[in-house]
Amino acid sequence: MPEAIKRKINDSPVARWTVLVIVATAMMMGYLLNDIMSPLETMLELPVEQGGLGWSSTDYGFFSGSGGLINVFLLMLFFSGLILDKMGVRFTGVLSCSLMLIGVGIKYYAITNPALIGQIFNFQFSILNLNVSLPMSAAVASLGFAIFGVGYEMCGITVSKAMVRWFTGHELALAMGIQLAMARLGTAMALSVSAPLARHFTLSTPVLVGLVCLLIGLVSFLVFCVLDIRLDKDEKNLNAQSTILNEEESFRLSDIGLILKNPGFWLITLFVVLFYSAVSPFLKFAAKLMIEKYSVAPDVAGFFTSIAPFGTMLMTPLFGSLYDKYGRGVTLIIIGTAMLTFVHFGFSLPVHASAFAIFLMVVLSVGYSLTPAALWPIVPKIIPMKCLGTAYSLIFFIQNFGRAIIPMFVGRANETDPTYTTGMQIFACTGLAGVLVAVAMLWLDKKKGYGLEKPNIER
Repeated sequence: MPEAIKRKINDSPVARWTVLVIVATAMMMGYLLNDIMSPLETMLELPVEQGGLGWSSTDYGFFSGSGGLINVFLLMLFFSGLILDKMGVRFTGVLSCSLMLIGVGIKYYAITNPALIGQIFNFQFSILNLNVSLPMSAAVASLGFAIFGVGYEMCGITVSKAMVRWFTGHELALAMGIQLAMARLGTAMALSVSAPLARHFTLSTPVLVGLVCLLIGLVSFLVFCVLDIRLDKDEKNLNAQSTILNEEESFRLSDIGLILKNPGFWLITLFVVLFYSAVSPFLKFAAKLMIEKYSVAPDVAGFFTSIAPFGTMLMTPLFGSLYDKYGRGVTLIIIGTAMLTFVHFGFSLPVHASAFAIFLMVVLSVGYSLTPAALWPIVPKIIPMKCLGTAYSLIFFIQNFGRAIIPMFVGRANETDPTYTTGMQIFACTGLAGVLVAVAMLWLDKKKGYGLEKPNIER
């Protein structure tokens, strides 16, 4: 390899870890806004005269699932991957942060505009054969959340590609673990501070604070753009031999077929759909679950639900480092998903002790750390590097089907079964299906020789 290749800016540990902190900060702010209204469900369902918006559980369930509607039914996440591959990390990152800002602005307008109170919005969701009737505030907030969701998912695939771009040949798995940990910090912050802010100020205060945080995320990504331009300049200084190599490895639209023909890709994608459908939507309903089933005070219910994301902040990088050194990636995935399934079955039991709820959330935090720490580093072992950005976008695109649909069914289930038994059983069965898919992934690895059980660090 020519000496010039070894002198790019990302060969400096200071430079690449600075880039990690910068882009992960932008992603963390997105995660903060994604869950900023999750602890507010009980307040949103209060009558208007008591400071709420008069939503029902079904209204909140539709709002929670609306973040994936444009991504799923208008194929926007798929196009986001194409935009990323064609326009690059910098353009796509700025676009994603801007879309998140617009979406949160619409959401803030929806919950602060008194003119929307008392109005009803009716429409037919023909794709799912649903006739939906929502308070106007919920409908406008859902529109804002759907636009936010486009930027949120676009930001996710952009940050993933940025990590591969800057950390290939270096500490990629550890970097991804730290990136996930910072994202979980955003979720934990949202679950912890949202309800106290709303109770001590107004219902819209958490969203306003989140809007300011998103501005910080946009500014941080602009700083990353300056460093990434420097990396481009370094790559242009490579000799003719390396330039030919880069052209051969460049992405083409025909490469999509290579991804779709790969059975490992489909198993990973199906697993991602099931696993995250059993985690992300659950956290949106968890605060109300703690209040109504386990008699937790509303001000601390968010703290209970934040146990899982706070735990992942420490454990995800640790488990990622263990996978780097010792391997057993799919085994870690199976263990983590089995723990998740156990947790949801536990929440469906007729046990109402708050200590039991804390125990289940601690177990969830371990499973929520184990699985992602091993999951995302195995994708480059199955998908060629030149297709990786598009592969991530396709995975996230298909994942949104679960994230859009599961909250709607759980919201209706909680309304008809206020004991939460049915809703938690839906989550538990989703997790159990994920375990079975992970077992099939282990079988395929032995057949195809992907090396998913091997350490990432070559000895």
